[in-house]
Amino acid sequence: MPGKTISEMKIGDYAEFAKTIAEADIYLFAGLTGDLNPAHVNEEYARETFFKTRIAHGILQAGFISAAIGMQLPGPGTIYIRQELNFLAPVRIGDTVTARVEVAEINAEKNRVVLKTTCRNQNQETVLDGQALVSPPKSPKK
Repeated sequence: MPGKTISEMKIGDYAEFAKTIAEADIYLFAGLTGDLNPAHVNEEYARETFFKTRIAHGILQAGFISAAIGMQLPGPGTIYIRQELNFLAPVRIGDTVTARVEVAEINAEKNRVVLKTTCRNQNQETVLDGQALVSPPKSPKK
């Protein structure tokens, strides 16, 4: 089922995707990407850092934004063009991260949508923000 076309969206439309970060998520992400930074995978090392414990990869949270875009808004068939990210606070094992994408601008002529993107933890603290540029699926030809 294709996602929303540009004519089906309006400024302020939003979607959310939430996930609680498990230790296994961090190890799986590290294995998939090759990012084995000890701040993520070595508790003994991480205890000596500013954060005092292991933290999740920042780009893992960006993946939650991708899930909201690709599966909900605009949804399946959307092409991701650009993403700006600002990492604002750490995410730790056990935190629940909610990614939110919200339509900020629509350019129907070019079939482009700018989405405000944020991730918040269970305490409603913004841990990541930015914006994405996407091309939603086009209406099927009749």
